[in-house]
Amino acid sequence: MLRNAGARFSRAFSTVPLDTKAFSDTLFLPKTAFPLRPDPTKNEILYRSRTCEELYRWQRKNIDGPEFVFHDGPPYANGDLHMGHALNKILKDIINRFALLKGRKVHYIPGWDCHGLPIENKALKELGKDSSNVPPSTIRAAAHAVAVREIASQKEQFRQFGIMADWDDNASTYRTLDHSYEMRQLRVFEQMVNNGLIHRRYRPVHYSPSSRSALAEAELVYKENHVSHSVYVTFALDHPSAELVLKTTNLSSFEPIQLLVWTTTPWTLTANMGIAVHSDMVYTLLRRMTDSSLTLIAQSRLEALQDILGPIEILAELKGSVDLIGLQYSPIFSSLCDTEPPAMRILGSSHVTSESGTGLVHCAPAHGEEDYKLFRSYDLISSGTQSPSTAMSNTLVCHVHDGLFSEKVVDVVGPSAHMLVGQPVLEEGSRGVVELLKQAGRLLAVKRYTHKYPYDWKTDKPIIVTATSQWFANLDRIKDDALKALNDVQFYPNQSRNRLESFIQSRSEWCISRQRVWGVPIPALLNTRTGDAMLNRESLRHIINVLEEKGVKHWWEGPVEEFLPPEMKTLDAGEWQKSTDTMDVWFDSGTSWSMLDPPAPSEGRSFRADVCLEGSDQHRGWFQSQLLTAVGSASETTAEHPSGDATPNAKLRSPYGTLITHGMVLDEKGKKMSKSLGNIVSPLTIVLGGTDKKNDPAYGADILRLWAASVEFKTDISIGRTSLTQTAEAMRKIRNSARFMLGNIRDGTALEGLERVQRKDMGLVERFIMHELYVLEKIALKGYEEFDFAKVTAALVNFANTTLSSLYFDITKDCLYANSFRSIERKAVVTVLEKILDTTTSILAPILPHLAEEIHQHLARDQNLHLKSKSFFEKGWKPLDPEWEDYAAAKDMSYLSKIRKAVLGLLEEARGHKRVKSSLEAEVDILLPNEGGDHPVVELLKREEQILKTLFITSDACLVDEGSLGSSSQSSVWVYTESLDLGEDLGMHYALGIRVRPASVAKCPRCWTYTKHSKEETTCARCADVLRSL
Repeated sequence: MLRNAGARFSRAFSTVPLDTKAFSDTLFLPKTAFPLRPDPTKNEILYRSRTCEELYRWQRKNIDGPEFVFHDGPPYANGDLHMGHALNKILKDIINRFALLKGRKVHYIPGWDCHGLPIENKALKELGKDSSNVPPSTIRAAAHAVAVREIASQKEQFRQFGIMADWDDNASTYRTLDHSYEMRQLRVFEQMVNNGLIHRRYRPVHYSPSSRSALAEAELVYKENHVSHSVYVTFALDHPSAELVLKTTNLSSFEPIQLLVWTTTPWTLTANMGIAVHSDMVYTLLRRMTDSSLTLIAQSRLEALQDILGPIEILAELKGSVDLIGLQYSPIFSSLCDTEPPAMRILGSSHVTSESGTGLVHCAPAHGEEDYKLFRSYDLISSGTQSPSTAMSNTLVCHVHDGLFSEKVVDVVGPSAHMLVGQPVLEEGSRGVVELLKQAGRLLAVKRYTHKYPYDWKTDKPIIVTATSQWFANLDRIKDDALKALNDVQFYPNQSRNRLESFIQSRSEWCISRQRVWGVPIPALLNTRTGDAMLNRESLRHIINVLEEKGVKHWWEGPVEEFLPPEMKTLDAGEWQKSTDTMDVWFDSGTSWSMLDPPAPSEGRSFRADVCLEGSDQHRGWFQSQLLTAVGSASETTAEHPSGDATPNAKLRSPYGTLITHGMVLDEKGKKMSKSLGNIVSPLTIVLGGTDKKNDPAYGADILRLWAASVEFKTDISIGRTSLTQTAEAMRKIRNSARFMLGNIRDGTALEGLERVQRKDMGLVERFIMHELYVLEKIALKGYEEFDFAKVTAALVNFANTTLSSLYFDITKDCLYANSFRSIERKAVVTVLEKILDTTTSILAPILPHLAEEIHQHLARDQNLHLKSKSFFEKGWKPLDPEWEDYAAAKDMSYLSKIRKAVLGLLEEARGHKRVKSSLEAEVDILLPNEGGDHPVVELLKREEQILKTLFITSDACLVDEGSLGSSSQSSVWVYTESLDLGEDLGMHYALGIRVRPASVAKCPRCWTYTKHSKEETTCARCADVLRSL
């Protein structure tokens, strides 16, 4: 430990001139192999397997504590990981690691969502063909290969973030394309069918022409700057209705009356089935002076429509409920038809508003949810059909198929509509309708209109609403139960409860069918003659049994005869075909809860999953689909405990106990990341470095993790070079603190045989530091338990900066380096450093696992002892004993800290005037006032006088009476003084005097303090004692 100390000690006391390095080997300077700035790309890999795969396997085998189930929402298996993925997985890992440190057995199975359009499109792109030219079996095989490949890539990328999971074992991860997963999904679907929740209906749904599939609400994004070419058009009241209106005027002869209507979707005018007015609104009959025509609009819209109407003359006012509802009008394209079509009705509806439009709303129930509900309420369209071939499709007017106008449009519009057939309704089709409106003389104006409009979240193209035959889950029957189930769920942040509940409350149906090739089939049999679908308890039981044996792929490849239930074998198989619809991918991932075992009563857990954490967009997606499938597939019967006590209906049990929501990751300017803006920050670039290492250095996983834990993740957050630089600086300070402690306990060797100092034998400073450590640990534990990681990191970094670096490390260096190993003061400091290192490593470990493992490794590296635990996490987190809570010590130190701050200010002033280079060149006098000698602060100063020089880092500090100030100051070459008002908060209304002056004795060549009292002495008395003991 002290090589050559004896030789240097001898030279120090010889008659030759003193060697300036004579005592360097006699000092107990820090000694550690722990690097300050390691290369993270090389350093972290040393601990990666130990703290990830190996640790997960170890804890599953060895931890006996209660199970902690963190259910992983599956990312989509497509493309490289982005910052959202990194934030998501890191937050989950922090929670899991904390649970492990607290003695829980972590159950965490990472998953992937594998079906759907993006993977199918990527497969087609790689095949180099359009879907219409490729057999479905070829697309499925290619999509399967793409998904498996992307999963392998993403798995390796997730490993770079230091995520604790068993990535190598397929049984410890899940994929929605696996046979076992698909069969569980089909069983959930079967139970929902058995519960009467699944039905087929021809009705309006969100439809994506770009995806050629129906979409659920969760698959939409709304863009605020969508531009529509809206139109103002006129419908003519029929003759009898016009005569009724004219009776309210003074006109003597009949004149036709026009209903002015505004719409942002002119292509839907071909499917118009009615016009809606509000029963409480007042409408105005006016004459347009430009052409003398009579026009009817809402009175409240007159001012807004001046530029459309031009000069007008008001003729009469009419009430919607009394004068308009029930009137009839001619179809808008009737003048283009070969025969006169039947008249249509004006209906009353509360969805008509005076905030936009004309107060008269064009209704196309095939293309609008509100219109559809309105017509259902009037019983104008049927509600329970399965296919377009039955009565409802004859009533519900729809001329759109796959986003294109069909031949049926000619039946309504007339021969002129042949120009529309095959045209996309959002493009040429819409422009074609405007031309037909001109031909019919019904177009008044075309206006560009910027508004919010739904887009397909995967193709980023606008969608339409159109009637198709789709499969729906009836949510009206279960959403009350779903909302009740959420009563027992904890939400972080709490306001996210309102968001999820409002989404559920607003839904009545869930469109679960998609027109895709790559997905889990909806196993329905379709009658080719009637178009009806067979999907019932008997058919599903038989079909699922076949698929269980032969694989889900057999649905696509096997003959239809195999899937007919035994009781239908006598039927003509030629009249049946298998449905080609696949399930919504939200149904895929939403049934993932079925992988988890229901908790046993003995476990003390109430939910299959203790925690789920995803982005805020999942209130519309996975959070909701899990809850709805779990509640919808639950048994209708009430369960009973073995004791016989009835429990709430199983339908009321949520699959998860806690929901945590994080925000989106934005760029440094708060903008959404996109390729077009060139502002994408890749998590792998942060970890491994970019091509330009100067601007994009390799920070490593721990700094990325520290960033994730430092931000208020429950809202949208930003990342960029500035924030990463700041995070790296915080990491440097944490490593600095660890390195100082490791150095002064010699990587653990200094602890061998060390007699730890008990609290009762510690001085004020050590008791205060331990109190601060105890408070820090309480803050950290509370922060982890409440998922407030920013509070943990802020407290930890502040402790490292303020309590340790700026105070404790600074004032203990002299004791650590120069005192004897056997001194009680040094033992106390080392005892405290050991506890600080252990506790702070526990605090940082969930966030910085590589650093925790590195500290753990270095702490035992030089000990000739077998490691009791390979990983730091195997030790667990044993909180400090409450005995370390010491608010009295904290109060005393707050007084002394105020005095210390004043002293340091005077020392800095002296340094600025070049009076001193080091604070050790000075001594401090604390002038006590004559009155108040028994004041608590004065008593404190007298009691702790011996530690004042340590706190001030000066060679001496003493208390002097007020009367001695003059005589003492005359003997000093220079002096700096200050009167310190301790303030009412300290209970004093008078000031202390502080004097900083030159050290009065010589410098000790070993410890560099000015404590050598005579030239004859080689060192100060303290160092002489230490040297004699060597």
